[in-house]
Amino acid sequence: MSPSTCIYPVTLRPTQIADLPFVIAAERHANNLAYVGQWSYDRHCAAIASADEAHWIIEHTDKPVGYAILLGLINDSHNLHLKRIVVAEKGKGYGRAALRQLKDLAFETYQAHRFWLDVKAYNPRARHLYESEGFILEGCLREAIKTEDGYHSLYLMAMLRSEYDTFRLAAKPVEALAGSAE
Repeated sequence: MSPSTCIYPVTLRPTQIADLPFVIAAERHANNLAYVGQWSYDRHCAAIASADEAHWIIEHTDKPVGYAILLGLINDSHNLHLKRIVVAEKGKGYGRAALRQLKDLAFETYQAHRFWLDVKAYNPRARHLYESEGFILEGCLREAIKTEDGYHSLYLMAMLRSEYDTFRLAAKPVEALAGSAE
């Protein structure tokens, strides 16, 4: 599947250097700051250039609405890490739509065996999204990150290829019904 195939209300395209002002602004926006790690301009440039990383812009009607970063494209164990997904406009379904495309990329394009992420324990909205999309809670890294206001825990979540296949098959009848109502 091509990452730009429009089967969701968003499309993914590779991030360009010219996109980095948007990326950094989204990353540092007040709605995202507490939940998203902060990278420098140079670190984002390195991710764009890396063969082991994929940096994507999430677009809706050709307008950037977020971005995502995948790590571990070259990995003997076929473990792909969703390092970051940031949506600038919340509550419109862009995050869910992008996550579905990222799962397809992970398993169909990059042939991952395991697609994993971490989520801050104080971000129940994101954890709920990941669980509703088939990610399984694997554990907790207690007080694993330090911020200005103290130590915080991270939940590790993942989806295996077999779970992706099962989840995708279960979702097909619902998608077919939604398509017939149009």
